[in-house]
Amino acid sequence: MQSSYRIVPAHEQKSASTRDTANDLGLHDTLHYGPVSLASNVKTQCAVRDRLENWDLAQDSLRLSMKRDIHGMHAPLRLLMERKLVSADHHMPALPRSNLQLDILMGRDDVLEPADVFGGMETALPLDIHKDMEKKVRL
Repeated sequence: MQSSYRIVPAHEQKSASTRDTANDLGLHDTLHYGPVSLASNVKTQCAVRDRLENWDLAQDSLRLSMKRDIHGMHAPLRLLMERKLVSADHHMPALPRSNLQLDILMGRDDVLEPADVFGGMETALPLDIHKDMEKKVRL
């Protein structure tokens, strides 16, 4: 949790390149920096897409920082603890999943998404509760 009041996510610059990880001979030093990845060298095409991908994280960080400043350090820690407890997977495996408690704690209880209406039924496998329970409890 960062102490930041950013409304919009920060623009992330990739600082490491093969020039930064080169040894005396000008080659990438694999033993110190690990194998070379093309994804780390290629710059993303659109900064807007990067910001949109981090939008929810930035908004959550803002809410937690404000809660910490208003109510004290215990408030965001309690909220994070409750989110972790609620996000644990305690449901019957073959039945449709809905985590209303987590949606309320994340502040998404007033947002209606297609997954809320359809519940993933379009990609669901046929129901076999006995096999799924055996798999869950490892029998």
